[in-house]
Amino acid sequence: MTKIVACIDGSLYAESVCDHAAWAAGRLGLAVDLVHALGRRETASQPFDLSGTLDLGEREALLAELADLDEKKSKVAARRGRLVLAQAAERLNRAGVAVEQHLRHGDVADAVSAMETEARLVVIGKRGEAADFARGHLGSNLERVIRSTPLPVLVASRAFREIRRFMVAFDGGRSAMAIVERLAASPLLAETSCELFMAGEPSGEAGERLHLAERRLREAGYAASVRIAEGDADEVIARRVEAGGIDLIVMGAYGHSRIRHLIVGSTTTRLIQSCAIPVLVVR
Repeated sequence: MTKIVACIDGSLYAESVCDHAAWAAGRLGLAVDLVHALGRRETASQPFDLSGTLDLGEREALLAELADLDEKKSKVAARRGRLVLAQAAERLNRAGVAVEQHLRHGDVADAVSAMETEARLVVIGKRGEAADFARGHLGSNLERVIRSTPLPVLVASRAFREIRRFMVAFDGGRSAMAIVERLAASPLLAETSCELFMAGEPSGEAGERLHLAERRLREAGYAASVRIAEGDADEVIARRVEAGGIDLIVMGAYGHSRIRHLIVGSTTTRLIQSCAIPVLVVR
């Protein structure tokens, strides 16, 4: 695992993805693989039924024109993709990061899957070019990547800011403890102030794991603390992010109890939409 995969397009998030990837590369001592995926929608005309509307000669001529148009669109998309990659590589080079550029055909999730065997982390923006910015919709590529890759995914916010304090959204399950162990073993957030946040009063094994997690992070050198709040997880976490000066949220892609559906299910977008900070999603 020697690379960070940074997924970029022509959206407003491209520079932020580069800046978050540069930060992670500096913390982990890794190079960055920049990938731009030429989605199928960018290069192919939508099929439609020509039967019964044109005679044979007209249909053949039109289909030939459409094929020629698709070829031209594909070439333009590739040229644009190479320019996007070159600009991103220049930004990362200025930050002192070694970069390789990859122009891929197909979806972003497929591109990530093809590169993940040598990767340690994926960085992607909250929204891409196809997302509805006016309504705050998240890109569909983001959810597909999170669901398909076993790698941690750093979801970049609109603009990068120095990460001095982060929150672990802790649900009390075994998977939450696995996240804590990964944090303890990784230099990514070492020596950064950490808050373990739990929605709902902890009891039984969940409470024991919460305080065990605090001890484990302190043993690893983190300035760790615990905070508990009643209410819906997405709402109380968002409020705490604002009040506590949190720069990054760390959470599991899958969990249980009140935090389970923040990534899986109908509330997938709520936390990421409501918090103007990056989110590190860990499987």
